[in-house]
Amino acid sequence: MVPDVSTGSRTRGLLSYLFGPGRRDEHTDPHIVAAFAMPGLPDPGRSPLDQHHQLLDQLADYLDQPVRAREARLGQKVPQHVWHCPVRTAPGDRYLTDAEWAEVAHRIVNATGIAPDQDDKGCRWIAVRHADDHIHIMATTVREDGRRPRNKGDGRRAQAECRKIEKELGLRQLNSGDHTAAPMPTSAEQAKAQRAGHQQTAKEWLQVQAQAVAATSRNEQEYFSTLTALGIQLRYRIGPDSGDVLGYSLARPGDVNAQGEPVYFGGSKLAPDLSINRLRERFTAQQPTTPTRAVGEPDRWRQADTALRELRFVFPGRHDTDEKAGGGVPEAFASDAVVQAHAAAFGELLHTAALTAPAHARAELRAAATSFNRANRSRVRAEHQQAAALRTAAKELLYTAGSGQDGDAAAALLSTAVFVLIAIAHWHQGRGHQQQAAAAQQALVHLRTAYRHTAEPVVADLTRRTPTPKTTDRLAAHVQTAVPDHAQRILADPSWPALATALAQAESSGQPPHRALAEAARQRELTTADRPAEVLLWRLRHATADRIDQRAHIARARTGSRTTTAPTSTTPAAAPTGIQPAQDPVRRR
Repeated sequence: MVPDVSTGSRTRGLLSYLFGPGRRDEHTDPHIVAAFAMPGLPDPGRSPLDQHHQLLDQLADYLDQPVRAREARLGQKVPQHVWHCPVRTAPGDRYLTDAEWAEVAHRIVNATGIAPDQDDKGCRWIAVRHADDHIHIMATTVREDGRRPRNKGDGRRAQAECRKIEKELGLRQLNSGDHTAAPMPTSAEQAKAQRAGHQQTAKEWLQVQAQAVAATSRNEQEYFSTLTALGIQLRYRIGPDSGDVLGYSLARPGDVNAQGEPVYFGGSKLAPDLSINRLRERFTAQQPTTPTRAVGEPDRWRQADTALRELRFVFPGRHDTDEKAGGGVPEAFASDAVVQAHAAAFGELLHTAALTAPAHARAELRAAATSFNRANRSRVRAEHQQAAALRTAAKELLYTAGSGQDGDAAAALLSTAVFVLIAIAHWHQGRGHQQQAAAAQQALVHLRTAYRHTAEPVVADLTRRTPTPKTTDRLAAHVQTAVPDHAQRILADPSWPALATALAQAESSGQPPHRALAEAARQRELTTADRPAEVLLWRLRHATADRIDQRAHIARARTGSRTTTAPTSTTPAAAPTGIQPAQDPVRRR
C-alpha cells in the first residue's frame, strides 16, 4: 500500500480532477467514501449531472471555510493549504470495499496529524474513490480552531501506518523507505511518457543514463561531457559571486513543455547520489585510472576479482593469518560507513562490467546494475576513500582491449561478485534497509543469469579436457583429504570434471593439489554454495594464473629481458558513450 503526500493551493481544481473523468477517462464512479463529517456533505459524484459543478463549488467552499477565516484574521494568504494523499494497493492485492477504504482514510489522517482521533478541531478532509485499487485523501490544512496542523513528517508517518494496515488487512507488505530512493515519477509524467510511446518517463530514463555515466567517469568533466555526447541537454547552476558550478540539471532529448522548452530535472531530483556534492565525493575518492603500463585483458578482470576478494566484510577467512599476526580489523568490526562505500563502488563495477563483459552477458549485467542503483545508497554516509581500490579496479575494466572476450576471467569475477552481492543484501537486511535489500535481491537474479551465460562455455570446455580416470581418481582423493566436510558435495557437483581439469593445471604450475584446494576452500565458506566445485574452480583458476604471471616475471628478471609493448591508449576501449538507453524505442531508432 503506497501513500504519496503532496500539497497545493487550488481546492476547487483538485476537486474537479477527483470527481472528473480523469486524464484518460480512467476514473469510474467517483464518490466520497469517508470524510470529516459525512452527514449533509455534498457528493458531486453521486448527484445529478446538472448539479455537478454547483456541488463542486459548494464542497470547495465548505472545505475552505477555516482557511478563509484564518486569512481574514491574519490579512494574508495561507500558502499551500491543500493537502493531497493518494493511497494505492499493490498489484495483485485483493479488492477492498468502500468501508475498508474508509477505515484506511481515517487511519491515515489520524497518523499524519491532519485529523487526529478524538480531536473535533482537526482539519476538514474527504476521501474520494474512483478506481478499484486506490483512493485520494484531500484536506485543507487549517484546523477548526484556526491553527495549522502538526503534520511534520506526514509522508513518513503515512508510510509507517500503511505498513500496519497491510499486515492487518492481509495485503502485500511493502518495504519501508528511508528517503534515499529516487523520486517516483508523477502520474502526469507517466501519462506524458505513454503518449510519446516511451516505456520510461523522462525522469526514469535520465536517472538510468546518469547513474551509468557516473559509474564509468573518472572526474566531473568527463561525467558532463559524456552526458552531452549522449544527446542529453545540460544546464549548470552557477554561483553568483564565485562563478563555481553549484548544481546541474538534465533534460531528455525531445522532452519539452507546452512552450517547447526542455524539461530539466536537477541531479538530486533524479537520485540523491546524483547531486553535484555526492558526485564530487565519489570522484575525489578514487585513484587515477589511466593505465601506467600495458596490462592484458585477463589481468584486469583478475585485478577486479582480487579487489572483490579483499573485502573483509565478505571474505574474512582470507585475512585470518594477518589477524593472528596482529594486523587488520576483524570482519565483525567493519564499520557501516566502509561497507556502504564498498557497496557504492560495487555498483560502479557492475556498470563497467556490463560494458566490457562477453556480449551474451551484457544485457543481464545492465539489468543487474540498474536494479542495484537502489541498493548502493542508504542513510549511512559512505567513507568513499576506503573503497578506492575497488573503484579503481572497476574503472580499469574500461581499458580491456578485447572487450570481454576472455570468458574465463570474466566468469571468475562474476562468481565472486555473486557472493559479494549476497553479502551486501544481508548487510542491508540486518540493518533494516528493506528497500535496498529488496533491490539487491532483484539485482542478484540478473547477476546470476549473467554469470551462468559467461561460465557455462568455460566449464564445458574444461569438462571436455578432463584428465584420465586414473588422474581424476587421484585428484578426488586430494579433495577428500583437503576438504573432508564438503568432499561428497564437491565430487557430486556437475562441475567436478571441470574442477579436476583445473586441479591438474594447478599441479602443472607447481601447486600441490592438496595445498591448492585447502587455500581455495579457505577463501570462502562452502556451506551456502549451490555448486561448491564451481566455487573452487574459479579460485584455482585465479591462483594458477597469478602463479604463472609471477613465474614469468621472475624469468624476465633473471634474464634481464625487456618486454616491448605497444603504447597504451588512455581512452577506454568500451567508452561510456556506448551506454544504451534501456527499453527506449525512440532512442533505438
